[in-house]
Amino acid sequence: MNPVRVIINGSKGQMGQALITCAGRMPDIRLAGQIDAGDSLASVIEGADAVIDFSFHAATPEVARLCAERRKALVIGTTGHSEAEKEQIRSHARSIPMVWASNYSTGVNTLFWLTRKATEILGPSFDLEVVEMHHRLKKDAPSGTATTLVEILADVRKQQLKEVLRHGRQGITGERTSTEIGMHALRGGDVVGDHTVIFAARGERVELTHKASSRETFANGALRAAVWVVSRPPAIYDMQDVLGLK
Repeated sequence: MNPVRVIINGSKGQMGQALITCAGRMPDIRLAGQIDAGDSLASVIEGADAVIDFSFHAATPEVARLCAERRKALVIGTTGHSEAEKEQIRSHARSIPMVWASNYSTGVNTLFWLTRKATEILGPSFDLEVVEMHHRLKKDAPSGTATTLVEILADVRKQQLKEVLRHGRQGITGERTSTEIGMHALRGGDVVGDHTVIFAARGERVELTHKASSRETFANGALRAAVWVVSRPPAIYDMQDVLGLK
């Protein structure tokens, strides 16, 4: 099998640099391009099988459009998209295969799976809270991973997330309701990414936690996704698909 030819978009960022480092260690990957803001993806895309986009959320719709036009697979690592941006990206799912995940870590995707199972097992008597912490330079909050976690919680409980989600608390808030899902974003230092799901009931508490200490965790997952997705039919996939957890 020939190596999968990959372009890294957002190559000068911290994740881009981690992707380049990890790609050099993987025999089934060949770097076909390293581009960043101001560079032309169109000028190098023909030499690639897939594009891995870790640039900026506002840039991803155009990346998806170009990949669809040239029939190249896409791995999306940007977060913080507006609803309009999400719709633009989704519109290309009929043309190309895409992996679109809030987190590419194998461990975090195991956390997603465990969160769903724990919510099913523990039932409605447990209060649900999600706490995430990232480095001080992160631009969006809450993290895409934390958002996925609360989406899982709401889905299991058959709730409309926008009706039950509560971002932090301040002032005289009154007693916590039994249906709300708390979300708390912490920022500081050089934390790569910590996520905890808390299930709290009378007399006991269950906590599921993942802590990332290196961006290479995410880079290896995104590269694995690129190798996997190039042979798939057009659709939107996530890391649960890549890892066979569905």
